[in-house]
Amino acid sequence: MTETTTPTTARATVPATVPALAARATGVGASPVREILALTARPEVISFAGGLPAPELFDAAGLRAAYDAVLREAPRQALQYSTTEGDPSLRAAVAARLAARGLPTDADDLLVTGGSQQGLSLLATALLEPGDTVLVEDPTYLAALQVFGFTGARVVAVPTDDDGVLPEALDALVAAERPKLLYLIPTFQNPTGRTLPAERRAAVAEIAARRGLWVVEDDPYGELRYSGEPVPWISSYPGAEDRTVLLGSFSKIMAPGLRLGWLRAPGALRRACVIAKQAADLHTSTVDQAAAARYFADADLDAHLATVRAAYRDRRDALLAGFPAALPAGSDWNRPDGGMFLWVRLPAGHDATALLRTAVTHDVAFVPGAPFFAGDPDPATLRMSFVTHTPDEIAEGLRRLTRSFG
Repeated sequence: MTETTTPTTARATVPATVPALAARATGVGASPVREILALTARPEVISFAGGLPAPELFDAAGLRAAYDAVLREAPRQALQYSTTEGDPSLRAAVAARLAARGLPTDADDLLVTGGSQQGLSLLATALLEPGDTVLVEDPTYLAALQVFGFTGARVVAVPTDDDGVLPEALDALVAAERPKLLYLIPTFQNPTGRTLPAERRAAVAEIAARRGLWVVEDDPYGELRYSGEPVPWISSYPGAEDRTVLLGSFSKIMAPGLRLGWLRAPGALRRACVIAKQAADLHTSTVDQAAAARYFADADLDAHLATVRAAYRDRRDALLAGFPAALPAGSDWNRPDGGMFLWVRLPAGHDATALLRTAVTHDVAFVPGAPFFAGDPDPATLRMSFVTHTPDEIAEGLRRLTRSFG
């Protein structure tokens, strides 16, 4: 008997659809500021959009010397894995600086992070469940809204005025909404540049203690003061000690490319953030931490900051001096004592988002204010950063902005 075989026909296969992205990845939009920066990356554009420190003021020589020293003297340690909590010398230097400014701090109170932005993400991971309520200033920092959005938290805006959150409104919202945390930038706020007065800080601490909530106090701009007297951190007020997290950054006082920051938090929460950081990146760059610690030890950071403050003060004043001629009649703006931003409100009927499209054709840019609002946006507002450009460049940028109102 002859055995026969029947040829088989290969089955045509259709690839299955890949699983969908997580809801949090599709429900949170990109940062309008980052997208505007990409849009205006052309060198001919004078941009008031990004909060970019002036690169010509970076102490590149001092930082290079710090890197050279750690790589020459301890390369095996500087290039090795490190602890999650951070370089002990760097934490000690930050703690000493905080103590000198009126907030007693030990090195063990601190966790080094990949910029203060990572600190905020770690806190959100450690504290927030989907559906938890977070209170924010209105308007507030865009990237904070992104962080809270990724956790699935419900964000509620606290009414504000030119000085920041209104304590009575905050107290009523905490009672009604039972939030997990309140997020604030009390000093030279992004985007408005305003500073929360001392009496309101004390009220925030009292409300947090009486009602029971965490306060996240973000302070990337506090050392960029050009006038007026420093205001104590909320963390320093009675009642706030065990429920306030202070976030800080090296981006504005050294260089943003270092991507170094820190958080100061009560022990249990700090430990939870350490575990969250282990899951995120194990630890922040060892060599960058070592170089920053060496910079603190060898360089005169206060002298460097004095130079930066003087330049930024001149740039703030140049922008303020040019506003009356550049902006439409009926516009108003603030005069912050420090930081990097001014807040402008155009007359009723103006739309800053539409104006930006015209402004870019004149090679000038800013950030519309609407995306910063967690509540109802004000389309007539815009944020102007004054630190990146010289006074002469600022004057030219304002002339271009004037033509945009056509």
